[in-house]
Amino acid sequence: MNGTFYIFFSTILFFSSCTQEKSITDPLEFVLASDNPNIRRVMDSVDQYEMQIRYTKIDRNDDRVSFTDYDFQVDSENYFYPASTVKFPTAVLALEKLNQVDTLDMNTRFYVEGDSVETTFAKAISEIFAVSDNDANNRLVEFLGQDAINEGLRKKGIAPVRISHRLGYHSDDLATKPLIVYQNDSTTAILEGSVNTSPEPLDLNSIQKGMGYYEDEALVNEFFDFSLKNHYPIVAQHGLLKRVIFPENFNENERFSISDKQREYLLAAMYTLPKAVGYDPADYYDSYCKFFMFGDTKEDIPENIKIYNKVGFAYGTLTDCAYITDTKNDVEFLLTATILVNKNGIFNDDTYEYDAVGIPFLAELGRQLYAYELGRKK
Repeated sequence: MNGTFYIFFSTILFFSSCTQEKSITDPLEFVLASDNPNIRRVMDSVDQYEMQIRYTKIDRNDDRVSFTDYDFQVDSENYFYPASTVKFPTAVLALEKLNQVDTLDMNTRFYVEGDSVETTFAKAISEIFAVSDNDANNRLVEFLGQDAINEGLRKKGIAPVRISHRLGYHSDDLATKPLIVYQNDSTTAILEGSVNTSPEPLDLNSIQKGMGYYEDEALVNEFFDFSLKNHYPIVAQHGLLKRVIFPENFNENERFSISDKQREYLLAAMYTLPKAVGYDPADYYDSYCKFFMFGDTKEDIPENIKIYNKVGFAYGTLTDCAYITDTKNDVEFLLTATILVNKNGIFNDDTYEYDAVGIPFLAELGRQLYAYELGRKK
C-alpha cells in the first residue's frame, strides 16, 4: 500500500469509528476537533495562524443542486494576502472579454508591448492553473486592466474585492500596456492599454502584520503594511468558484458570459496536472498546486479524483480554493481555506512554516472532509 492510499485508508477508518459514536451536525467543526497532529498543532494556537475556512456540502435532487455552507472564522474584514488566488478571476474575466471583441478567441496569438514572449490566451490560462505562472497572469491583467477586473467581479455579485497590482512584483504603474495581437500569420493589430484608478489604502483588521520585514536586504523593525495590496477574501473566492462550477444555480446577471467551449476549457485547465501539459514531474509533481488532500505528498493523485482549484502562497500565507470530486465514489464538495504561517513575525525573510505546518494542515483538512463525504448518505 503506497503512502497516499495509506493516508486515505487510515483517515476513513478514523471517521468510521467516530461516526458510529455520534451524529455529526457540523462536519467542519468535527474535523477541526480532530486529534490528528497536523490539525491539532494549528488548533492549539489558532489565533497565531489567522485561519479562515468555508466548506460547502453539496446535495443533488434530480437536476437541482443545493449548498450548505459551514464556516470557521470567515470574516471579510479580517485581512489575509490572497497571493495567486487572484489569477482565477483574471482567467475567467479574460475569457469573457474575448467574447466582446469579434477578432479574438482563445487561440489568438499575442504579446504585450515590450515583452519578447508570444503566447495565446488559452496557453496563459493553462499556465495559470498548472504551475501558477505569474507572467501568464500579468499578461492577462494587461489585457483587462485592474478597474475592469474589479468592476467585472462586482457586477456578478462577487464582493468585497480589490485587485490593485500585478504579481511577482508590486508595480505602482496604473497604466496597462498595449497588446499586439495577430489577426493572421502576418497581420497584427494593437489593443490599447488602459489607465486605472489609484488604489485607496484598505481599512481592514490585521492589515498591518508582524514585527518587521526585509527590504533591500535590510531588516526594517516595523509592521508590514498590506493596505495597498490585493484584497480577495474567502467569501469572494468561494462565490466565484460556485459560479464557475455551478452556473445554473445563479441568476443570469450573476453568471459569466462565457461559451460552453470556453467553460469546458477553463474547467479542464483547473484540474489538469502539470505533467499532462508538458512540465517535468520531478519539479512539478501532481500536488504542486493542489494543497488539499495531497499537498504533503509528491505521489501521484489517483485518476478518479479531480481537484478544480487555484492556490496562492506568499508572505507566509497559504490559500486554496477548490471543488473536489471523486467520480468513482460519488464524492464532491467545495472548500476554501487560508492560513498564515510566519512564527517569527518577519516578512520577506523566506522563513515560513509552509512545509512544517501550513501544507500538512490543509492536506489533512481536505482528507478528513473527503472521508466525511465518503461516508455520508447522499
